[in-house]
Amino acid sequence: MSHEDATHGPAPLGSVDPEPMHRAVDALANALHEYVTTAVGVRAEFGAAEADEDPRVLALENRVGTLNASLFDAMHDSLGMHPDLTSSVWQPGAGDEPAEAHDAPEGAVPAEVFYLGFVVADPAPGASMTLDGVVEMLDEAGADVAQRLFDGGYEVAEWATSRGAAVEFGDDDEIDDDPEEDR
Repeated sequence: MSHEDATHGPAPLGSVDPEPMHRAVDALANALHEYVTTAVGVRAEFGAAEADEDPRVLALENRVGTLNASLFDAMHDSLGMHPDLTSSVWQPGAGDEPAEAHDAPEGAVPAEVFYLGFVVADPAPGASMTLDGVVEMLDEAGADVAQRLFDGGYEVAEWATSRGAAVEFGDDDEIDDDPEEDR
């Protein structure tokens, strides 16, 4: 199947059998229930850090990831859609300001912090890029994303590239050790 067939085209599909998608959801739900049961049991035996690395927990996390990919494939194959099924988005409670809200111009919606993280291993011998080169690449990509957001009508109050930890925005009391890393 290519991305040019009817499933991926602009016309409505009409009749679609949802059963393969429901089976994929059921398998994922069962794995998630098993994960919760296992995590509770492992956590009763071990501390949080040990529980995070327990082979039973890691195996189930892998299984959940695989089943999530199966659900994506079932929806993609049946509907031609590219569902975003792995994002975690916490919504503020009623009347709560987002935990990472920042000052915005009067009348504007409060700003929020978004993160995009990478875990990058040391390069193999002979690789053309160093880990410092990764920071430079991400810095360039950040400038491109900030411009795209601006072009889309958003105000990008701050953005930064960092290595080792997420940048905490909005704390003017801290000394900026490396002004080249913050934008």
